[in-house]
Formats: sequence, C-alpha cells, structure tokens
Amino acid sequence: MPTPPRADVAHDEALRERIAANLARHEVRRHPAQGRKHAAVAVIVLDSDAELHGADPEFSGLNAEERRQMLAEVPGAVDDPTLTGDVEGTAGGASVLLTRRGSHLRGHRGQWALPGGRMDAGETALEAAVRECSEEVGLELTGDDLLGQLDDYPTRSGYVISPFVFWLSDDREPVANPAEVASVHRVALRELVRPDSPRFVSIPESDRPVVQVPIGGDLIHAPTGAVLYQFRAVAYDGLNTRVDELEQPVFAWR
Repeated sequence: MPTPPRADVAHDEALRERIAANLARHEVRRHPAQGRKHAAVAVIVLDSDAELHGADPEFSGLNAEERRQMLAEVPGAVDDPTLTGDVEGTAGGASVLLTRRGSHLRGHRGQWALPGGRMDAGETALEAAVRECSEEVGLELTGDDLLGQLDDYPTRSGYVISPFVFWLSDDREPVANPAEVASVHRVALRELVRPDSPRFVSIPESDRPVVQVPIGGDLIHAPTGAVLYQFRAVAYDGLNTRVDELEQPVFAWR
C-alpha cells in the first residue's frame, strides 16, 4: 500500500504560539569565538503555496547524470537512488525560507543556506541576521517578527553561527539578490518532520556523526541542516535537543 501524502502544517496563530513558547523555554547554548568569525542566520517561518512556490528552477535544466554528479561528494548519496538533488514540490503550508548559494561565490558555492552572514564591526548577532536578510532576500525584519533563538553552531570553516527564528504573517515577499543568492525556496515544515529525518552517517575523517536533513530529493547538511534539525526538535517538537557536536560533510569544511 502506498504511503499517504503528509499533511501540510497550518501557518496560523496556534503554530506561532507553539514555536514562541518552545523557544522561550530553551536555554540557548553559546560558543565563544576563540579565533573564529561570528555570523548569524535567520530561520524565517512563512506561509507557502504548493503551486506558487514549489518549483526548483536551478535544477530544471539538468539531466539525471548531471544531478548525480552534483551529489558525488555527499556521504551515502551514491547508493541512494531516491536522491535527485532538487527540492521541487516541497512547498505548501507553513514553511521555512532556504536559499541556494550562487555558483559564482568564493565559499560554499551552490550549497543550501539560511539567510545570513558574517557580523560587521559593532553589530550584534541579531542585527547581523536582520541586515543580511535585507541584503540577500529583500526582507525587512523587525523585533516584532522575532520569536527566539537557537544554539550557536561552530563550523569547520572557522565561524560561530547564531540562529534566530522569525515569523512572517503578512505579504512581504522574499526576492533573491543575484549577487549572493541563486534562488529562494519555501520548504514546508512537513518536510522537516518526515519519518526519515534526520539521517546520520559516518565518515572516515571524523568520529562525529554527519547530520543530514532530507528535503525533497536532496539532503541538507550542517551547518544549515543542524540548525533546521534543532528548529524542528526544539521549536516545533519542544524537545531539549543539542546539535553543536554534529558533523559537517568534508565538502563543507572548506
């Protein structure tokens, strides 16, 4: 018998109150810089429509072999025929905003990311998250949109990332800045709560498990995958889950 489709999560006041209450109970774990750069990202919860927001134009022109090549560095992907590399059809109901980084960027090109970036001199982490959202996806966030904060995540590439959770309930539309973002995507919360999520795999380069969050036919890795996993566990499920010791795949170490 085929698996029934998962229901969309309603983007309503009950969900907003649930996320805010769970985040209010969460004791944020912070990491000192210790020579690393400080950055901030935004987990933006907003509504989505399956038809309006469900396309993945970045991958629409690739054939199957080209898609497989893009997954060649992903641990476990070679032996998983369900992975295609695209997230087409993952919008619908309450969602989080993801970006795919431009192929021309110097660091982490083509990878999945949350809106955000490095803190400027004199900025707080929250100010950096708000500024980067404006620069990358054209969203002007305010304090009224803020629901709470998740744990810092230290990266292999020399950053400490502070994630903040925001809620959008109006008609503000994200628009990709082509200088930094190849495409923007609304990924439904139903994808984050899939029964096969998260996945953990081993790599020879580390004794820490690599976290993988399945989205459509792709896998989101740390740091973005770690933040999304903690968002699901802490903000949605109300659990006391830590993710700062979860590993990144080697391609994300650079």
